Amino acid sequence: MKTIPRLCAVIPMKDSGQAKQRLAGVLSGTQRRELALAMFEDVLATLAAVPELAGILVVTVDPSAGAIATRYGARVASDGARAGHTGAVATAARRLAAEGFGMLEVPGDIPLVEAGDIRQLIAAHGSVPDSTLGSTLGSSRAFTIAPARDQRGSNAVLCSPADAVPLRFGENSFFPHLAAARACGIEPKVLQLPHIALDIDTPDELALFLAAPSRTRARALLEQWRVDCDATTSKDGIQVTA
Repeated sequence: MKTIPRLCAVIPMKDSGQAKQRLAGVLSGTQRRELALAMFEDVLATLAAVPELAGILVVTVDPSAGAIATRYGARVASDGARAGHTGAVATAARRLAAEGFGMLEVPGDIPLVEAGDIRQLIAAHGSVPDSTLGSTLGSSRAFTIAPARDQRGSNAVLCSPADAVPLRFGENSFFPHLAAARACGIEPKVLQLPHIALDIDTPDELALFLAAPSRTRARALLEQWRVDCDATTSKDGIQVTA
């Protein structure tokens, strides 16, 4: 087995005042902002409970998100934060690679994620055999990914070193990321993890979240607001269980 570099988690967090626009038909602007920050804190709290991580880096210019991150001992950086998800992650990857870290990138809107999910990803990432890496690569290189529920988005990406694979996020990034890893001489490892697969951008995804019992800050807010999407399955028939 190759020795995988220490991993630092990265969460890019956009301006919460502009977050979750596709939920405008369900939640007010103030509610969308509060929900975005609650989900972000749910994710951050989970990462902070995983001692296998060497640290957490939050890329944001949002003061509220920065304050939450500081409470959990995360580093906060603004470089790249205005360059969208891809730009924020790319900037963080270069920084972490220079510091000798691998990177675990996760979005701030997967509130169901649990410490066990993160540990499973880390364990899989660290078990990449030499034969999959190529004999001319020198140091250990690995790429692990957990897709979104639609098998299009990339909801968790692990890179060792942090800049081993160029990442480009969007609604159709999963298969391009697999191709990018292979183009870099790395065979990607894929994990299907339901708690990570559900990111919340639409009313349909909000319904799926409410159908999965949890003790999250996000759920507490939605219950406080009495949001009831009255659905347990999405329009494509996929169901999430906790």
